[in-house]
Amino acid sequence: MSTATTMNSPRWDAKTLAGWSEPHLANVESALSRWVGVDAPVLLGDAMRYAVLDGGKRLRPLLVLAASEAVGGNVAAALRAACATELIHAYSLVHDDLPCMDNDVLRRGKPTVHVKFGEADALLAGDALQALAFELLTPEGDEISPATQATLCRLLARAAGSQGMAGGQAIDLASVGIALDEAQLREMHRLKTGALLQGSVEMGAACGPVSATALDALRGYGAAIGLAFQVVDDILDVTADSQTLGKTAGKDAAADKPTYVSLLGLDGARAQARQLLADALAALDRSGLADTAALRALAHMVVDRDR
Repeated sequence: MSTATTMNSPRWDAKTLAGWSEPHLANVESALSRWVGVDAPVLLGDAMRYAVLDGGKRLRPLLVLAASEAVGGNVAAALRAACATELIHAYSLVHDDLPCMDNDVLRRGKPTVHVKFGEADALLAGDALQALAFELLTPEGDEISPATQATLCRLLARAAGSQGMAGGQAIDLASVGIALDEAQLREMHRLKTGALLQGSVEMGAACGPVSATALDALRGYGAAIGLAFQVVDDILDVTADSQTLGKTAGKDAAADKPTYVSLLGLDGARAQARQLLADALAALDRSGLADTAALRALAHMVVDRDR
């Protein structure tokens, strides 16, 4: 398939992106509201819902849905995969905010889960959200094939585990006060932040038929925006205030954590983010997929965001 459609398609403006994303976000919010914490003991269910509902950019679900649309994927599978990625992301934030990790008190503009519910219930809420993510990917019935269910579970587990998010967090905790070079910093963020974002793209692609060429390109796109997201996070940590971010600003510098800004400087970090955006768009250009407009718009959103 020719890449001309992708390469020559106009960039969506904010209104066009909103028109695409709003119905998808409504579906995700509705599904999360139906599925999260409803059968749990009351206090645990409340903590789970507090951690997930009414907050966050929902970037990972949008990446799943955009990638699935690009390959003509199974709509039911994509919605469940979208919600599963958000549950894994939410659980990671609950645990990262605990006193034994980052000891943060503000998340998504409100008190963190352990501040609101106590450390023990926060820990349990994170555990339950992680388990629920995989339950959502394995529904009864024949709407989603067993092979697709297994693939989605494998991709999510890999993105969240020791070779992904958990591994990156372990490196992060061990790197406080240590001068990392760019390769080491890239690897840490590739795992801690990038793996789940890349995994979201791959999970969307797994919901439909996809060629080896397109899948390789989508992986490259996901890797680029995954790292770009963290670079921009590092920039915002020193340029935005806590009210804008919805979380504590300046905490990385205060904790003496290595960041792209500390390593490259502010201008260097900004240049790195723009290069990663270019890499992501180039990957889409070589995918051979006819309609990647939503994925392109999401890449711009990642780099141009102010929170």
